[in-house]
Amino acid sequence: MAGSAAAICACGSAHGMGLKMTGARVRPPLDLLERDQVQLGDGPLREQFDYQRNLFLNLDDDKLLKPFRQRAGLPAPGEDMGGWYDDSRDFFVDPNDWSKANWHGYIPGHSFGQYISGLARGYAVTGDAAVAQKVRGLVMAYAPTVGPKFFEGYYLPAYTYDKLAIGLIDAYRYTGVDEAKGVLDKLTDSVLPFLPEKALTREERRQRPYTSEADIWDEPYTLPENLFLAWQLGMGERYRAMALQYMQDEALFDPLAKGISPLKGKHAYSHVNALNSAIEAYYVTGEAKYLAAAKNGFDFVLAQSYATGGWGPNEELVAADDSETLYTMLSETHRSFETPCGAYGHFKVARHLLQITKDSRYGDSMERVLYNTILGAKPTLPDGSTFYYSDYNQSAHKFFRDEKWPCCSGTFIQLTADYGTSAYVVDAQDLYVNLYVPSTVSGLFGGEAVKLTQATAYPLENTSRLTVSVKRPAAFGLQLRIPVWAGKATRVTVNGKAVKGVTAGRFLEVRRTWREGDVVEIAFDMGMRLEPLNAAHPEMVALLTGPLVLMPIGATAALTRDDLLAVRREGAENWRVKAATLKPFMAIKDETYRVYTRVVA
Repeated sequence: MAGSAAAICACGSAHGMGLKMTGARVRPPLDLLERDQVQLGDGPLREQFDYQRNLFLNLDDDKLLKPFRQRAGLPAPGEDMGGWYDDSRDFFVDPNDWSKANWHGYIPGHSFGQYISGLARGYAVTGDAAVAQKVRGLVMAYAPTVGPKFFEGYYLPAYTYDKLAIGLIDAYRYTGVDEAKGVLDKLTDSVLPFLPEKALTREERRQRPYTSEADIWDEPYTLPENLFLAWQLGMGERYRAMALQYMQDEALFDPLAKGISPLKGKHAYSHVNALNSAIEAYYVTGEAKYLAAAKNGFDFVLAQSYATGGWGPNEELVAADDSETLYTMLSETHRSFETPCGAYGHFKVARHLLQITKDSRYGDSMERVLYNTILGAKPTLPDGSTFYYSDYNQSAHKFFRDEKWPCCSGTFIQLTADYGTSAYVVDAQDLYVNLYVPSTVSGLFGGEAVKLTQATAYPLENTSRLTVSVKRPAAFGLQLRIPVWAGKATRVTVNGKAVKGVTAGRFLEVRRTWREGDVVEIAFDMGMRLEPLNAAHPEMVALLTGPLVLMPIGATAALTRDDLLAVRREGAENWRVKAATLKPFMAIKDETYRVYTRVVA
């Protein structure tokens, strides 16, 4: 529990949400609320959550199960899903000529577990019986297909095992499918002969025999996060040992813990996501090096992030002292950030570090990624067309990945189901408001049943209003994240009376005995500011207001710094200066845009 009835009740586990987790040596100071304690209100976050849930709720079960049934030699009715998902022999890559690549059938069934995971998390939010029935039905129909035949000749066994595992873990944790525990055991038995003895790097894999370029792309270093979760949920003692076996200490976590970046040339999403394994290892073992590795690794990523919060152009991280790659990528690629996957991994790391440190900068980082990347993603289509990359090219546009059902189709639904989880955290005394999103929080705060409703159009508007509903007075603290960019005119009031101590880059404590109808209002000073790409390229600047990057649309005349700082709001989602129109990523449809402007003197 996150506190006694006299304080604040998160009514959850060691890390919040779902079944009680056991065995961890370290418990973070801040806890997560149960998923059903936070309900999103009307707005883009709720729209994405509902859309993703409904998309996968209505996909045909036979289509989802077909590659598993085919590889098990069972009757496999229904149509193919298409793209990466099919059991097909079409996949081919020539590392000397990538234009000849055929991605059809690349990794059959690869995101099935993530679809189940996202639905299970969504059920925990809404309690929708149809979603629970869908999850149970998929798990029970998948169970007879599990066996080693699935992994014979499979290019990425660890990668897909990891995804299948989190589906079974979340079905067990959030939807009460007890049978998922046995299915996970059977799945693990099936994959073990196909896993390496440790978390091999790609360089190490190249030193071993392989028949295809795809053979070296597996990602066993991502396994520990979910294996630790399985162990903590009581799904089996062996999962702790397996998690430790696949910790990539020598190549990744040991240098990161010492403040040395080994990230140059590493696959961007998977190595950022691997930082979550370091955090889970810290929880379970108590070893400080894993926390240091996660913190330092995240800082290295932030230092090579674009103004949007996105990172990893062409899916590669850069060296800590590299000042040129981000610049050259503005003209050399349209694949600037793996949006659903990157945002999903980024949110998890930042959420953990916020829980551990109580440092508001992790919330700042989350909201930047939220508003400038994932909330602007094109919705996944029923045929599997998926928004994969955000484009930061000087002549950028939004586009779907060419192949259907790529990996980001699985992380997208998981991420939207986590939106409410990311908005608030608690300790024994206080409720922390991390994201300013339309939402309602319910629970025991100060020993009393409390409902806190947040109404806001932030960040398109600069205000948020939080209204307290209680039957009896309740004494507890509200901690309001004041972003590091907040100007000096930022104001917070309670029932119209100003609160002192508003400081950018910190949580503002508002502690009182709350009564029915009390209102907290926040007005952010969101003046215009310019952020250079980096110190080596001060001429390339992005224009921001609050957390929003304002992106020039189409070709524009040369602009100075003063021109950009003089933009004025024109309509709900447009800004203008001279003949130039600027929009946030969320508002861009099919227009050509750019993130950075090369300013003239």
